[in-house]
Amino acid sequence: MDLIFQGIAEAFQLFIHGDPEVLRVTLLTLGVSLSATAISLIIGITLGTVIGLTRFHGRQFLVSLINTGMGSPPVVVGLMVSVFLWRSGPLGFLHLMYTPAAIVVAQCVISLPIITGCTLASIQQIDPKLRLQIVSLGASRLQLVWILVRDTRLPLLAAVMAGFGSIISEVGAAMMVGGNIEGHTRVLTTAIVLEVSKGHFGLAIALGIILMALVYLVTLVLTMVQQRSKAR
Repeated sequence: MDLIFQGIAEAFQLFIHGDPEVLRVTLLTLGVSLSATAISLIIGITLGTVIGLTRFHGRQFLVSLINTGMGSPPVVVGLMVSVFLWRSGPLGFLHLMYTPAAIVVAQCVISLPIITGCTLASIQQIDPKLRLQIVSLGASRLQLVWILVRDTRLPLLAAVMAGFGSIISEVGAAMMVGGNIEGHTRVLTTAIVLEVSKGHFGLAIALGIILMALVYLVTLVLTMVQQRSKAR
């Protein structure tokens, strides 16, 4: 209990004094996680909608890969992304290893199957008769997709929250591809692991409180949007 109270006290001190390193780490954490979520959202909703509305050879295998990706261990994702981004890897010429961009790539790989899978499930739950009715009214394929996505916005917002939560809280992939470099690629989760390894449990708890507060604020905004959409 003493460590918890110490962590809360240190968290307040960090907020009051505005520690520049903690502020930088917090902003980087928020920046990379929101960027990865936005990229995954664009690709995931598009991919999930296309798969949900079409039938093609190998579709079941592709869906099973997406469902498997939803439960992939982040550390394995980090390893695979590292293999591709190392200097000797296929994408080594991009020089992304140990940069914030590498963390964004790894987090996209983690969140993309979640958002794609949730979108696919939402589209499949729509009554096929509704699709035929929309088409019979003269809607183009693009208009059909827009109407279906709009009608499934509540579960899609839940998918966004799930995707965001899965990447802002992960540590394995961020540490493997980012390297936890101070002033460059250190985020809140990797900073917590570092402080625990150094025996600074009070500071680690303080960083954990900041991380949870950050997750709550972003989730609160998304929840407000979701509930407002539901009210309509």
